[in-house]
Amino acid sequence: MKQDRQLPSAPEAEASLLGTMMVYPGSARLAIEEGLMPDDFFIEANRNIYSAAFDLYREGSPIDLTTVSTRLLDLNLLERSGGVTYLTELLDAAVTSYNTKNYVNMIREKALMRRMIDAAEKIIDEGMNGQPDVDEYLDASEKAIMEVSHNRHGGEFVSTPVLMNAVLANIHKMADAHSNVTGKKTGYDALDNTLHGFQPGDLIIIAARPSMGKTAVSLNIAMNVAMYQPEEAVAIFSLEMGAESLGMRLLSAKSQIRADALKTGQLSDTDWNRVNEAAGELRAAKIYIDDNPMCKVADIASKCRRLQAEQGLSLIMIDYIQLITGDRKSSGENRQQEVSDISRGLKNVARELGVPVIALSQLSRSVEQRENKHPMLSDLRESGAIEQDADVVMMLYRDSYYNEAAKEEAERTNNESLEINIAKHRNGATRKIYLAFQANTNSIFNISNQEETYA
Repeated sequence: MKQDRQLPSAPEAEASLLGTMMVYPGSARLAIEEGLMPDDFFIEANRNIYSAAFDLYREGSPIDLTTVSTRLLDLNLLERSGGVTYLTELLDAAVTSYNTKNYVNMIREKALMRRMIDAAEKIIDEGMNGQPDVDEYLDASEKAIMEVSHNRHGGEFVSTPVLMNAVLANIHKMADAHSNVTGKKTGYDALDNTLHGFQPGDLIIIAARPSMGKTAVSLNIAMNVAMYQPEEAVAIFSLEMGAESLGMRLLSAKSQIRADALKTGQLSDTDWNRVNEAAGELRAAKIYIDDNPMCKVADIASKCRRLQAEQGLSLIMIDYIQLITGDRKSSGENRQQEVSDISRGLKNVARELGVPVIALSQLSRSVEQRENKHPMLSDLRESGAIEQDADVVMMLYRDSYYNEAAKEEAERTNNESLEINIAKHRNGATRKIYLAFQANTNSIFNISNQEETYA
């Protein structure tokens, strides 16, 4: 920054607020409950005085000229803060407590500007010094800016009056809506009834052995969410399959035309009508696919921040977690720690952006060595880290995968039961639910009526 420029500040508001706090006790309470912190003050003397008043308030002591000056004297900060003369001048400037909130807002806004400038200068310094990893540099830069933005609304705590007002408002909202879905609606009744939709900030793991239906389930859910929330985007990160292959699966599921027929293009006029209608609906949906196979958590976070800012964001889906590139050098010894970093990173992305994140995960081969093939939490690869960070873990099982008779029946009817074991649910019940699966169109249905749930 050019040295002749003055950093943003509001010295008059700082002085007026401090004087008002020492005359009107309610003013001090309001400023502190609004989350104003000592570091928000630009002038050092004012910062010291507010810090002393802040500590007195937390101790339950009165805030006035005598108590503040005594506290500053005890800290050897009285003279550095202008002495009793400056404190008296502040008192003379206090007229009314009516403008307390305006003073607080002015001081905090200038502090926000200074923090943004500080973050920008650090970004410039790191860029000029030649940060070796450009992806880490971009992620750290975005995170620094986002942290300033996220911290603009107050302090570290939420008081129970504020919290209860928000909770009751949400309860009334749901009562008026006559729905038990508080998050993103998936369209699958049993799933929505159990999880109340996919909740903002949750990390949801869908785990199964290969070819069990993970991608089909997650794609159908992603498509449903995009249809139910058309004003917001759904982000899909496919590390194993190309975007066109995923597009073919989406079109097959939406149109109910077999995937192999779509691949050959051998379609009847009726089929073409269904395909064109489905394609039109999918074009209207805000579904964005990234098929970079070397994706890192930092890449996911960076792209989703931009997408959220530009389009709004309702859901993130990642296929799958074991393919995400870690920041550590791969080896058997540190793989568990690497997956731990990745799962923790995905949880942080969910919380930072306030959207549910679905991450697919492979199960270990230990399932195949048991007589009972139904998966358990311990079957998750590097399960300790993933299970710990996940808010919801759903494990898939189809009998046709292991049972030849069930396989033949599924192929004959093109319909089979898909078991989803909600093995972990941080904020609610665990249970098994059942959906219908059609392999040749990658479609998932509510099992009670076999109706399309995204139409």
